[in-house]
Parts: sequence; structure tokens; C-alpha cells
Amino acid sequence: MTNINERRMAAHANRRVGRDGGPLLYDLLGGEVPLRRIVETFYDIVEHEPEGHRLHRLHKLGHGVAHSREEQFNFLSGFLGGPSLYAQKYGHTNIRDMHAHVDIDAAVKDDWLECMTIALGRCGIAPEVQKKLMSHLTTVATMLVNR
Repeated sequence: MTNINERRMAAHANRRVGRDGGPLLYDLLGGEVPLRRIVETFYDIVEHEPEGHRLHRLHKLGHGVAHSREEQFNFLSGFLGGPSLYAQKYGHTNIRDMHAHVDIDAAVKDDWLECMTIALGRCGIAPEVQKKLMSHLTTVATMLVNR
């Protein structure tokens, strides 16, 4: 029979942690099912609500929303510390290359961030997790502005 300290050490050894030593964002969100719900809610907003109008127009010029729903889920899964689905499929996760064909200005970036903020709220993601996630997503979105 193990003592409580041995059980704690074993639990700590198996804990997945991010670069900051805290839990992975993928785990904080609850894993695959909640992440899928966030992506679906995000794209529902893009397709049907005024906040997503510019984004919807851009998606219609590319591969379309259905394609983006799947690939955003695949990318975010690995980006947040879960399974690296996008990298397994395409061999990379270079987000700049993924978006090189898309004209992204500050307004499009802001619309994307607003739609994601709305989606996180509708999915009931805890405010402290939303804040941490949006900090990461804002950094990446800002990096993608190319005009």
C-alpha cells in the first residue's frame, strides 16, 4: 500500500504542464469536446452574426467555413497543448504560412478576437481561462496582420 506522499508524487509526475508550469490550456478548457464546441460556436458567429461579417466574406474567398471549422479545431488542439492534429496532417504548424494568402488588417484581427471572445462566453469558459487564452490568441492574431 502506498502512502499519501507517494500518491501525490505519482500524480504530479503524470500531470501535463505548460511552459509556465501551470496546466495546459487544452486541459483548462476541458479537452476535445469543449474545444470543438468553442470552434463550432465561433464559426456560427462568423456565419450568422454581424461581428463575423468580414471574416465570413474572407472565408468565402478561400476554402470556405466548413474547411476552416475543421482546420481551426485541428490547429488549436495542438496549439493549446492537446493532440497535434494539424501538424500530423500537414507536417507543420506555421500559422503565418497558413494565412499568407489572406489579407488581414487590424479590423479583421479585431473581428476575429471579438468573435472568439463571444464564443468563449457562450460556451461558459471560466473568466480566468478566457483571459489566459485570449492573451495567447491576441499575440498570434497581431502577428498575422499583413496589411
